Amino acid sequence: MKFLAALSFLTIIPVPRRREVSSEQLGSSIVCFPVAGIIIGLILAGLYWLLRLVLPPAVVSGLLLVCLVVLTGGLHLDGFVDTCDGIASHKTPEARRQVMRDSRAGALGMVGVCCLLIVKYVSLNSVPENLMMTTLVLMPVVSRWAMVYAIFAYPYARPSGLGKVFKQAASRRRLAIATLVVLAVAIPWFRLAGLVIMLGVWVIVVAMAAYLKRKFSGLTGDTYGAINEVAEVSVLILVCLLAYNHWLGLA
Repeated sequence: MKFLAALSFLTIIPVPRRREVSSEQLGSSIVCFPVAGIIIGLILAGLYWLLRLVLPPAVVSGLLLVCLVVLTGGLHLDGFVDTCDGIASHKTPEARRQVMRDSRAGALGMVGVCCLLIVKYVSLNSVPENLMMTTLVLMPVVSRWAMVYAIFAYPYARPSGLGKVFKQAASRRRLAIATLVVLAVAIPWFRLAGLVIMLGVWVIVVAMAAYLKRKFSGLTGDTYGAINEVAEVSVLILVCLLAYNHWLGLA
């Protein structure tokens, strides 16, 4: 049930439901966020395997990003846009959070998402072919783990909201299980480089979460989505960095 709740929340994939998911069940599903990331990654890897047979790499990279946005329902991108708009507002933390609730996208939000997608596309297109399929799986797994870490480690800014459900369910045990899932994916495929990529993403998430906490007096559901997006592109950049310089056996 936890896995199906996580998959239903994080993607548009239809899942069988015998009954409505309660708030407690949805909150506890954070332990399965990385597992849902595996499903997302396998779909991307399978699509890459098919498309590369008939299309040039640049086009395949673009279509993979479109597939990722569609597969997740644009959930995390929407949070990234709202977070950028909130940061741009020179107001109190409470007023910034109100800006994030506005359904309209502001100028900085649009600029931010364009920059994000450009960097993500270029980075994905630069991943070596022999590492592409494993990277496509690792990317959503690590980024969903990053959300679990941020939910556990930082206070929630609002008295209520969907993010509060996850915050209340976060625990050391669930974070530990989610971390083991990521390690089970990263180490067999990337060995020491996998640990370095996880560490690099963790450092970036810590810095980003600390900045967002100061801006909003805590994190929100939108900032969780923004952290996921930054973690995704961070994985791609780190893979390119290690492979381009032939560090830790990646090439």
